[in-house]
Amino acid sequence: MSIIMPNIITVTPEYIKRQMVSRNVFSKKGENGIVLVVGGSSIYHGAPLLASLAALRAGTDLVYTGVPRSITTTLRSYSPNVIALPMPADRLTVGSANRLLGSLPKVPHAAAIGMGMSISKPEALLLLVRRLIDKGTKLVLDASALIPDVLDIITASDTIVTPHAGEYARIFQQAPGSNKEEMISNVIKMAEKYKITIVLKGWLNIIADGRGNLATIMRSTPAMTVGGTGDVLDGIASSLLARMNPFDASAMAVYFNGIAASLAFEQIGLHLIATDLVDSLPEAMKPFDSITGG
Repeated sequence: MSIIMPNIITVTPEYIKRQMVSRNVFSKKGENGIVLVVGGSSIYHGAPLLASLAALRAGTDLVYTGVPRSITTTLRSYSPNVIALPMPADRLTVGSANRLLGSLPKVPHAAAIGMGMSISKPEALLLLVRRLIDKGTKLVLDASALIPDVLDIITASDTIVTPHAGEYARIFQQAPGSNKEEMISNVIKMAEKYKITIVLKGWLNIIADGRGNLATIMRSTPAMTVGGTGDVLDGIASSLLARMNPFDASAMAVYFNGIAASLAFEQIGLHLIATDLVDSLPEAMKPFDSITGG
């Protein structure tokens, strides 16, 4: 397979300003993004909550959060901003996936799937992914959703996958590499093969979309190794994906997640936690806000 020579994108404030979508002064609720977050289990209630709060802070109008019924009260009590859609089982089943799809008040523009999620059988995940793509929903897949079975369904779609090295090896059945050059080459190859956008997370974040675009962004602080920062990234990515193409959404999400972490690090140092990134997102993103119309 021949590899497309990459168009290397440097993610700078100037790039962000060019790509950021303005908000129309006459827009109505839902026109600035509707996002679905699906995840969570009896152990990991925080992952979908972090993604949902991040999507809201990133500017999404409506976020629906599909989680097991056993943790819906926990999410609802944490914030009145959470719209929790309960699924009957602690693990994703075909029945719970159908129940969730049937309970959606509106068709989401983008969905983030997999954070903290326990899956009964691959068929349940595949049904959910296929049905959402059929609805025109663009996807961000992470964590439990990163299994080889899903590749046939998401190939040549507006899907973003956000694996760390271990999840990358699981979904693509090969390790990303042991040095910068190997990792970049491997991510480009897999993005081209499956025609999806890949964000390989780590000390160096590598973003490639299979259409020739490539960006690399250094992790802003080693404090980001704390659990939950990837869930925040998924929330930002899904929010931006609802309004723009997968590559720009991915690159900008990594950028904003890193800036939010830097801002939190300035205040808290190595003691930051994932909710600190959510709290820092407005300061990270506000300089790029713009309004049109009127």
